[in-house]
Amino acid sequence: MPDKEIRSEWSVLKMLEWATDYLTEKNVNTPRLSVELLLAEVLSCKRLDLYLMYERPLNNEELANFKPMLLRRAKHEPIQYITGWTNFFGLRVDVSPSTLIPRPETEQLVELFLELHKDQDTGAVLDIGTGSGCIALAIKQEKPNWNVFGFDISDEALKMARKNADVLNLDVHFFRDDLFNPKQIPNLSFDCIISNPPYIHPAEKNTIDIEVKSYEPSIALFHEDVDSVYAAIEKCASQKLKSEGFALMELNENRTSESLSVFDTSNWAKNIKKDYSNKDRMLVCTLKKHT
Repeated sequence: MPDKEIRSEWSVLKMLEWATDYLTEKNVNTPRLSVELLLAEVLSCKRLDLYLMYERPLNNEELANFKPMLLRRAKHEPIQYITGWTNFFGLRVDVSPSTLIPRPETEQLVELFLELHKDQDTGAVLDIGTGSGCIALAIKQEKPNWNVFGFDISDEALKMARKNADVLNLDVHFFRDDLFNPKQIPNLSFDCIISNPPYIHPAEKNTIDIEVKSYEPSIALFHEDVDSVYAAIEKCASQKLKSEGFALMELNENRTSESLSVFDTSNWAKNIKKDYSNKDRMLVCTLKKHT
């Protein structure tokens, strides 16, 4: 993109129009929204406030900041990695290419947790594969008297999770561990174990949007043996949950029966919850009361 195409005399409106056309030519998803979000970031304002400043000229510093962001977006890099943050359950959560970008479906997982524990003021919950920490942090925000734990195998993801906890002033216990060989999980009985695990088989990669498969961390998206991931969660939950405790997981809508079969009916009551798009998305398993 030639430097002369971004000129200092351009107003917010002119930039919105030109940059939207530019991203449209590059086949970027939601080009207008992308430009609005990037401009709002550069101008330190809310996206809707742009409509109150159409005639405002962009100064040279703002243009210099906007250009590399626009070029990154033109390569289909997700907005959240360009700005460095996203909104999750009302919290501003920092993200990076070492962490998944949380989706609305994951907010529904938190909503489900809150519904199941709406009358419980204290408890303990473990977030498996915590990434940016978004699930654990949202739960702690809503349930301040709960003990909230989260682990991940990625040191970079844990660094981001801890940073988010510090910025948000939320006391969540993050630690490094391996789901397939856990050694650091506290010696507690948890009321709930929750997870958004890697549930996409690499063979499905070509069906995934370019923004996801090219930029988000493969370790958090893909696994060669998805069933083994749910089996490891089931083993952990069987050992660490209280009687009648819940295991809540996101699902691959194309593999619900396989994931369900992992949870032995003799130990678990289980059902599937749909997301707002009416897709099978959440697996709810209750550890049966021991007799």
